[in-house]
Amino acid sequence: MAHVVIMPKQGQSVESCIVSEFKKKPGDPVVPGDILFGYETDKATFEEESTVEGTVLACFFQDGDEIPVLTPVMVIGQPGESFEEFAPSAQAVAAQENAPRAEEQLEARTEEPVAVKYTDAAAVAGAPASPRARRVAAEKGVDLSRVPGSGPDGRILSRDVEAAALSQGRLTGLAKARLAEGGLASPGKGTGLAGTVRGADLMALESSEKADYEDVKMSHMRKLIARSMAESLRNSAHLTHMLGADARRIQALRAQAKKALEAGRIDVNITINDLVCYAVIKALQQFPRVNSHCLGDTLRIFGPVHLGLAVDTERGLMVPAVANADRMDIFALSRALKEAASECKRGSMNPDRLRSEAASFTVSNLGGYGVEWFTPVLNLPQSAILGVGTMVLRPRPEGDGYCFVPYLGLSLTYDHRALDGGEATRFLSQVAREIENLELEF
Repeated sequence: MAHVVIMPKQGQSVESCIVSEFKKKPGDPVVPGDILFGYETDKATFEEESTVEGTVLACFFQDGDEIPVLTPVMVIGQPGESFEEFAPSAQAVAAQENAPRAEEQLEARTEEPVAVKYTDAAAVAGAPASPRARRVAAEKGVDLSRVPGSGPDGRILSRDVEAAALSQGRLTGLAKARLAEGGLASPGKGTGLAGTVRGADLMALESSEKADYEDVKMSHMRKLIARSMAESLRNSAHLTHMLGADARRIQALRAQAKKALEAGRIDVNITINDLVCYAVIKALQQFPRVNSHCLGDTLRIFGPVHLGLAVDTERGLMVPAVANADRMDIFALSRALKEAASECKRGSMNPDRLRSEAASFTVSNLGGYGVEWFTPVLNLPQSAILGVGTMVLRPRPEGDGYCFVPYLGLSLTYDHRALDGGEATRFLSQVAREIENLELEF
């Protein structure tokens, strides 16, 4: 009795395999253990061994063909045995054996070479298809409702189906079955081997057709930001430390500055962010290695502090640099930070000030959005960036008991190539101390 060799199914997600080489050809004798053919998926290569003794009666494919899993590939038996019924297309042929012979004769006549005039498929919905066209559609996974007919009165002929199948591209068995059910169109090229359309591709296509979303192309600014963020994560050794700072002192300073502004003693509105930036500058002066650029095997340490400030705008995130911020008092710093943010939002900021190389250290404040902690992404080649969160009440020992104290969340992301954990931690602790002990007069 003839033995059919099918393409094995290697895993649930594999729908087809490519035959690398047939080791045995029709007429070759085989015994158990002989390698019949080699095949590969997109992840691994395998060899199929014979489990029976006999002669190879037929090979239904050639080297390099992509074959759906569980499809007959070869037949082994005794010379003279029948094998035609095992051919992959045999079932499709059998399904049409009872079709009227008159239909066959009609198609044979209409398939004669003629000037082809295609009719829109939608206009001939329900148009008849010849038996041969139906067989080809079943075999190749073509939805006849999407095929324009070139025969009399829009009749669908086999050549129409062949043309439609060609436009569908290479299909796995599951994809053919899904397409034959109707309601879907092949994308032409899929994610399978050699661009084969898989069942998963059709499912994704079906989901996208039903989705309630809109695809919007990124703006040029968004592309630049995305490229910069990806490059930062790819080309540096990110690490983030988090620490809370007692915010009572800067809250008191903020209240004093507000009263001074209302009384006319000062002419600039000093914010919590201004005070934090001022404290950061003082800490950077004590830890100069943090105020640096990491340039591969070189650490460029800056004398002055060129402070970068992350600004949220309608066009996207911008980080302008305030040069020589360490030479400014709190009033000049506040004006410079506000001016920089305003220019970014107006779109009038000098591009040179937006270059990541323009700043030596960056502060990103999300406290106004209620964020407690976060992991800021380095603005390469800068060695570090400080994320500032919102204030949260936390218990703290006070006298013989505890009291609730407002704490400011600080998140320091640094490039581990430039700074060690100990140095980064000491710097972050210094920032907290500067915030907690800031001395200013308003």
